[in-house]
Amino acid sequence: MPLIFEALPGLEVPVGAIAKSLAEMWSGPAVGGDAPVLNDDAKATQVNFVLHLGFKTTPEDALVQFRTAVRFSQRCPSRIVVLCPMVQEGGEKNMRAKIYGECHLGKSKDDKRCVEFVMLNYPRAARLHLEDQVSICLSSDLPLYYWVHRFSDSARLADYRYLLSRAKRVVIDSSIAPADAMTYPWPNPTALRDLVYSRLLPVRQTIGQFLSAYQPAGLIAGLQSVTVTTAPDLVTEGQVMQAWLKRRLTACGARLDTISFATKPGENGRLAVDFGYAEATRYFKWAGNLADGHARFEADFGAGRTILPASVSLLSPEAALNEAMFF
Repeated sequence: MPLIFEALPGLEVPVGAIAKSLAEMWSGPAVGGDAPVLNDDAKATQVNFVLHLGFKTTPEDALVQFRTAVRFSQRCPSRIVVLCPMVQEGGEKNMRAKIYGECHLGKSKDDKRCVEFVMLNYPRAARLHLEDQVSICLSSDLPLYYWVHRFSDSARLADYRYLLSRAKRVVIDSSIAPADAMTYPWPNPTALRDLVYSRLLPVRQTIGQFLSAYQPAGLIAGLQSVTVTTAPDLVTEGQVMQAWLKRRLTACGARLDTISFATKPGENGRLAVDFGYAEATRYFKWAGNLADGHARFEADFGAGRTILPASVSLLSPEAALNEAMFF
């Protein structure tokens, strides 16, 4: 099976010569004959970013996440280190490295921004030296953000204490993470962020803005049930939505022990929320189709029926990553 390290772009260099190789990469002619990047401002970075590709990552998936990191860096210039642990080691004991650079234009032709990647491929035997090598690759005066993708075991990931403890944010995707990922006793649990929650930002915003037009007491009076309907590919999104609704209803003064919460399966691409009240004439319904981007509100809180069309979407991967890291 191809290594994820080999699937990623870049030039392989000796591990001990990463810094020198990066400097040489920018001093030579760029691909296509462009002039070398001599302006230090173009290479200025704002954050350290470590992307950890877990054992469940395929070579194709690794390339997708790599491109997401590139697009993220266009929003926030970063020094990015990609960790590629070896699944099948075959007696390998040495660490391997690649470097990669890419530049893009900002708001004007004179606004050029460049991103640097360091890819580290390592067997279990080299694991003890990984933190030292990562620290050498990072800028010591910048905050660290740690994104872990498709890891297979929370307890095994907990061994990366240096990154988990130092990172300002630890980003995971609960839809593809181990079941205990969000409740595992990480070294710094307050730093943990879920990409599923971040992807749902437009959905949370549109529902929150609609309900904010009503008094909190009116929303919870006689509320008996909250049902979230989810497509088969959005089950985790439905669970995260339900947890968010519980928090927001609690903030409105609701007693959760008097409300029945449930999830049920729905059609592909669809999410829906339904509030049931003791009075049959009072209700709130929101339904969204992520496939066509359309949503619909239906509600009556005692002052007359309201029907409102709306748009719906999830954040793009790079926008969700930005949301998870900084908010």
